[in-house]
Amino acid sequence: MAKLQSLFSMRHLLVLSLALNVSLILRMMYDSQLDLFFYKYPRQGQISNLHPQNKPRLLISSSFSNSSSSTCEDHHQPPPKNNNRVINLDHGDPRVYEAFWRETGEKTTIKIAGWQSMSYFSDVSNVCWFLEPEFAEEVVRLHRVVGNAVTEDRHLVVGTGSSQLFLAALYALSPTNSPQPISVVSASPYYSSYPSMTDYQKSGLYKWGGDADKFDISGPYIELVTSPNNPDGFVRRSVLNRSEGLLVHDLAYYWPQYTPISSPSNHDLTLFTLSKTTGHAGMRIGWALVKDKEVAKKMTKFIELNTIGVSKDSQLRAAKVLRAVSDSCKLQGGGESFFQFSHKIMTDRWKQLREAVQRSNGFFSVPTFSPSFCTFFNQNLVPHPAFVWLKCEKNVEDCESFLRGYNILTRSGTHFGVSQQYVRISMLDTDENFMHFLHRLSTINFR
Repeated sequence: MAKLQSLFSMRHLLVLSLALNVSLILRMMYDSQLDLFFYKYPRQGQISNLHPQNKPRLLISSSFSNSSSSTCEDHHQPPPKNNNRVINLDHGDPRVYEAFWRETGEKTTIKIAGWQSMSYFSDVSNVCWFLEPEFAEEVVRLHRVVGNAVTEDRHLVVGTGSSQLFLAALYALSPTNSPQPISVVSASPYYSSYPSMTDYQKSGLYKWGGDADKFDISGPYIELVTSPNNPDGFVRRSVLNRSEGLLVHDLAYYWPQYTPISSPSNHDLTLFTLSKTTGHAGMRIGWALVKDKEVAKKMTKFIELNTIGVSKDSQLRAAKVLRAVSDSCKLQGGGESFFQFSHKIMTDRWKQLREAVQRSNGFFSVPTFSPSFCTFFNQNLVPHPAFVWLKCEKNVEDCESFLRGYNILTRSGTHFGVSQQYVRISMLDTDENFMHFLHRLSTINFR
């Protein structure tokens, strides 16, 4: 019996020793790969050691850092005093709503069996044959709950984010028999990716035509109307209003947490994206509401040729998320809806930002918005955009470079068709990064 116990103990020791050695080897391999990764993409704390000329414009996303998730309770916690930390607010990675989704639990958990989603096709009777009926149902339901878009007599086209739908719309609206590509324009400041996305493939169908306010070429054109506008947050309308013009309305931010809902949008072609609606950018889901059936068919054809449809798994997960949002708006007995939660966060962040800007004694300025009635919240509200359009006043000509000197990464106004005195700054990052940003602004020596 004693011999058996001794043998049993020895076997355990051998297994434990083997496990420790394997763990050590794997750790060494992991550290080696990690060092190689961060050699190419430096950690936020490492980039401050680089020479200014060698600092990359876009760094690793904050989603790779050990940032805390957003909560309403910890907004006023003082950040650690680390001025070497790089705060990357160049892009709009929407992690601000993580806390809400952590609390939903099983309501947004989905299980997909191995045999599901195997076919290319979802509903062959639909114009958009890869559109999952469950997703389409929840999109229509949410627009009705919020009251921000007309869905009757519209064809719903799903895309891999609104970026793919934007290109599909240009393809669908461009004349096929024109000797010259149709011009695509938008009033400045316009979304910074519009020019590069339009010209990236050097299409013979369309080309970037610049600022709509300066566009003076006769003939057909496509005007992009982003409302609320990215980057400055103001409500937009078409500026050209010519008979030969075709309009694409990008309403990614027409949701109650960002702007008062005045009435349901009623346009020929409207784009929405899940990333800014709920914060689920990683699902890569967007949708278009299209009045003309032939335009919807051509958009569907573009996506078919481009990616042979859109992930069914993402659509099914998105449907569950949208259902949870709609259900939260119908809660009885005092539960907080998603839009109440998100509106509180955006209101609080803008209040703190304005206080920080005010302390700069006129060195910085941000837009001022007028209140208007919101049909969703049933009260007068001030917009709280997803980005702040900040201007460096006084003697600073290049605001992006100036803030980079304080390890704050932003996007210059030159990318939006205006002066480099302006920068766009994301308001959607984690609480940790946002509080670091506010603290960093307060440490700038204004001379």
